[in-house]
Amino acid sequence: MITAEMVKELREKTGAGFMDCKRVLADSNGDMEKAIDMLRQKGLATAAKKAARTASEGLISSYIHMDKLGVLVEVNCETDFVARTEDFRTLVKDIAMHIAAANPAYLSREAVPPEVIEREKDIYRAQVVNKPPQVIEKILEGKLEKFYTDTCLLDQIFIKDTEGKQKIKELVTERIAKFGENIVVRRFARFQLGEGLEKSDSCAN
Repeated sequence: MITAEMVKELREKTGAGFMDCKRVLADSNGDMEKAIDMLRQKGLATAAKKAARTASEGLISSYIHMDKLGVLVEVNCETDFVARTEDFRTLVKDIAMHIAAANPAYLSREAVPPEVIEREKDIYRAQVVNKPPQVIEKILEGKLEKFYTDTCLLDQIFIKDTEGKQKIKELVTERIAKFGENIVVRRFARFQLGEGLEKSDSCAN
């Protein structure tokens, strides 16, 4: 039997609507983890349908840490109504905070320059000599995936996810399903005090 408490718990975990939560709980025979997976799959399908829609509204948000590190991020949605909701504002602020902590080099894997990918592949190939070509290719694929997870914002694991599983792009997909609008992380900039500057020795003299 699907209880109101089960539906409430699933809603709190996923942010999905009441009827959607009730339906997937029934379809999964009350299995909470399976229900969450079903909602995520539904969110991906919804996101795919909405991805072509123009998202020209949204927010530019900032996050400053101890006056030493700052982030600006632009996240777009389709309407000003959604942009003004507390949930959307929280999403943008969370992404800015994540950027500050995780220091991604690129927005997405598509944004990584081809020469950077080739340089990474050359490094990996040098590490796996004397193996069959098909094995080398598999190893390269796995190492590249790790590279994307480390350096690309949308592929990084969300710092607030206690289970260490949810990627930023999955976090965005969940909100697309919830708001019913396309949401796009468009660009970001991260500034760290003194970054790229050499420390002066003058104070030591």
